[in-house]
Amino acid sequence: MGRFTDYTTFRTALGGRLLQFEIGKVCEQANGQTTVRYGDTVVNCTVTASKEPKQDVDFFPLTCEYEEKMYAVGKIPGGYIKREGRPGEKAILTSRLIDRPLRPLFPKGYRNDVVVVATAWSVDHDCSPEVAAMLGSSVAIAISDIPWDGPTASVVVGRVDGELIINPTYEQRMKSDISLTVSGTKDAIMMVEAGANEVPEMEMLDAIMFGHEEIKRLCVFIEEIVAEVGKEKQTYKAFKASDEIDAAVRAYATDKMRTAVHTADKQERLANMDAIETDALEHFAEEFPEGAKEISEVVYNIKKETVRAMILDEGIRPDNRATDEIRPLWSETGLLPRAHGSGLFKRGQTQALSVCTLAPLSEAQNLDSIDIDRTEKRYIHQYNFPGYCTGEAKPPRSQSRREVGHGALAERALMPVLPSEEDFPYAIRVVSEILSSNGSSSMASTCGSCLALMDAGVPIKKPVSGIAMGLIEGLNEDGSSRFAILSDIQGMEDFLGDMDFKVTGTPDGVTALQMDIKVHGLSREIMAQALTQAKIGRAKILENMLEEIAEPRPDLSPYAPRCITMFVDPDKIRLVIGPGGKTVNRIVDETGCKIDISDDNVGQINLYSSDQAGAEAARREIELITRDVVVGDIYEGKVTRIMNFGAFIEILPGKEGLLHISKIANHRVAKVEDVMNIGDVVKVKVTEIDSQNRINLSRKELVKD
Repeated sequence: MGRFTDYTTFRTALGGRLLQFEIGKVCEQANGQTTVRYGDTVVNCTVTASKEPKQDVDFFPLTCEYEEKMYAVGKIPGGYIKREGRPGEKAILTSRLIDRPLRPLFPKGYRNDVVVVATAWSVDHDCSPEVAAMLGSSVAIAISDIPWDGPTASVVVGRVDGELIINPTYEQRMKSDISLTVSGTKDAIMMVEAGANEVPEMEMLDAIMFGHEEIKRLCVFIEEIVAEVGKEKQTYKAFKASDEIDAAVRAYATDKMRTAVHTADKQERLANMDAIETDALEHFAEEFPEGAKEISEVVYNIKKETVRAMILDEGIRPDNRATDEIRPLWSETGLLPRAHGSGLFKRGQTQALSVCTLAPLSEAQNLDSIDIDRTEKRYIHQYNFPGYCTGEAKPPRSQSRREVGHGALAERALMPVLPSEEDFPYAIRVVSEILSSNGSSSMASTCGSCLALMDAGVPIKKPVSGIAMGLIEGLNEDGSSRFAILSDIQGMEDFLGDMDFKVTGTPDGVTALQMDIKVHGLSREIMAQALTQAKIGRAKILENMLEEIAEPRPDLSPYAPRCITMFVDPDKIRLVIGPGGKTVNRIVDETGCKIDISDDNVGQINLYSSDQAGAEAARREIELITRDVVVGDIYEGKVTRIMNFGAFIEILPGKEGLLHISKIANHRVAKVEDVMNIGDVVKVKVTEIDSQNRINLSRKELVKD
């Protein structure tokens, strides 16, 4: 029969490499599908939707999954089962990247289950599978019959030697001082995720807009695909309250909601607003016996409209702050005496306790993934969001995707200021426990983690602070747009607003960005104002942090392992290890010291111990093992073997020399045992090292008869 050819291929260029979308070849039962080929990268993208809306939910049930298949890079998964298991951190973060620009463009009130799956089948590390997955997911939805106001497109922007690059290669990524992922429509920016090496705000904005120019071109290209192979969009029934219920509930609850929203304390405010919903449900129970869901929906709409109108019309936020005002700040370090470092950061009703642990480099996290640029993590930041931090009776569970994402953001924020392995040879783990949350907990964890690192004595290059910015957009009476940028948003402003724009950095520039929006895009004007206002806010937050701890502590905690770094001849590393690791294991057992030997063939050995004496003992032992035997030098050695013709003396660990019977004393010795026995320590002089590296010793000139 030959190959199947009844499918359509669309081609364009991206970053100077061929980008192809194959449609109609596989997965024909999905609502939409495309196989993306980018260089040798192949990612299959599908979208499916349930035929009926999901009942009893008040949100849009969208699920996005990015699957890393180890066969894509010719690897077998690690572990006993040898099968891909729970998604790794990179896959989870990519799933979030796919989700964030797609979600705002589905119609309001759409309640059908939608599942997007992007599977990496083959990976060329010069052609990002993550970008291919984001583009392919957009194409799959756009050509499907699922209602959606796309398309979107996504690119990665790098900067090498001051030059901005679209979708940099692996080599370029290693040199880039910006790692920026941008998504958007042809009209506006939808999503930003970035790490940067202290890049000034306006330069970051230039990079974002540079990426958007390529996004515009790709969106037009995707529209051409839709015009040729796209399906007719299905009709659907959007959930919406009836006009009668809407009018009645608004007349009854609007004034009450305005009063409740003005409550400054989060728990009291939530209780007051919940009471309004309960009251409305009871009040209209007889008039609208089947309308409970619609009544709740209208109350929510009133709450949202009230908060937004107060901010736009009166410049009043729910807790009465000005739009650029930061909530009360509090920083504290050294809370946990046995931890290596700890920092508590509080902003308003958000509290983050960050705890730092130092360990040998060998305890860095190994990554079993399809990446080649990150096979291990020396710096690990983890974020936990327990139920009690929001007053919920919720038992602890494994980390959610949100927790993974927030931890990765704080990790990325601090990476540029960490010392190098050569300057600080430790693996570093920071855990942020959110103790109370009312918005911006990821930025609180960034600030708390900076405090914990400095408290632990980690010599970071500069301190980092972070802030979350919000947005409320509206229209003037003449139809022109207006907006308010909010500094340090609280939970309600995040939930009811249009943007969550997180910015971290030092006084000299940005180290990380993350932006999510609920509207159909942002302009350069809004992003520029948000970045400028964020810089002012970050400076105020950093000032509070530095009042608590101005610089990293000069000494490590007494409970942290001390490290001694030494260098030996790389050819002698084998002597330190010994056969089957026998020598190094003996030193560890005798000294209680952890020994890390570099794999880079540079002869570096790191010795870790909370007991300084143990580390020094291990160093002396290694120095002896790797010390060269020199003719004419005198050594104290142990008698290891006795023969008729003399004794073998271990003058250095693993190095024996022969003390001939004629060299034991200045007089004739009949039997070696008349002078020494096995285990005796004797002083000897090296007289010769022969052509076969045999060591000859003498004791004559060192003893008096």
